[in-house]
Order: sequence, then structure tokens, then C-alpha cells
Amino acid sequence: QVQLVESGGGLVQAGGSLSLSCAASGRTISSYAMAWFRRAPGKEREFVAAVIRTGGITNYAGSVKGRFTISRDNAKNTVYLQMNSLKPEDTAIYYCAAGSLHNWNYWGQGTQVTVSS
Repeated sequence: QVQLVESGGGLVQAGGSLSLSCAASGRTISSYAMAWFRRAPGKEREFVAAVIRTGGITNYAGSVKGRFTISRDNAKNTVYLQMNSLKPEDTAIYYCAAGSLHNWNYWGQGTQVTVSS
């Protein structure tokens, strides 16, 4: 069992940056791919970014590619999402997930990101 806790959300102006963290406990995240998803008001949850177990390969949604960077520190059991050039449409609850690229078994409770125009 893996417990995930996100932090770092908040209110930021368009064009600004935020850095999210996802701290894991219970088991080491080195056994899992890790990902970030988000759910905007009135919309379905969508994939944002993922990183494989070793951190060598990442994948991004087209809407965030070039602006967001996912990274992981297995020694600290933590995953990060650096978000730059934020847009109002990035406003959402951001969730951390652990599992495999086709089956995300564990989820955090989410952290709110609000981007004002």
C-alpha cells in the first residue's frame, strides 16, 4: 500500500510558476511509475505527465508540454511537477498517482492550483 500526499498548490497569476510535490509513504516509489493528473471544474480528470520508475523517460499531455516538468527522487520517495508559464486553463485540482502506465493503483487527495488572468 502506498499513501500519497500532494502539496505546493495555490493561487498564482497567469505567466507565473508553481512547484508541486507528492510525498509517498508505506512503500518505496521506486517500484512504480508515477504520474500527475488534474481535474478542472466541470471536466473529466485528465492526464498531465508521467515518469517511469527510473526517471529516464517522461511523457506529457500536449497542453503542458514545454511548460511543465515531472521529476522524481526515489531516495526521498517524492515526485515533483514544476509548472511554468501557467495559464488560467491550468486551474484544476492536481492529483499524484502511482502504478503502471496502464493502471494507476494509488492516488493522493489532490492539491488545488488556481491561475488568475
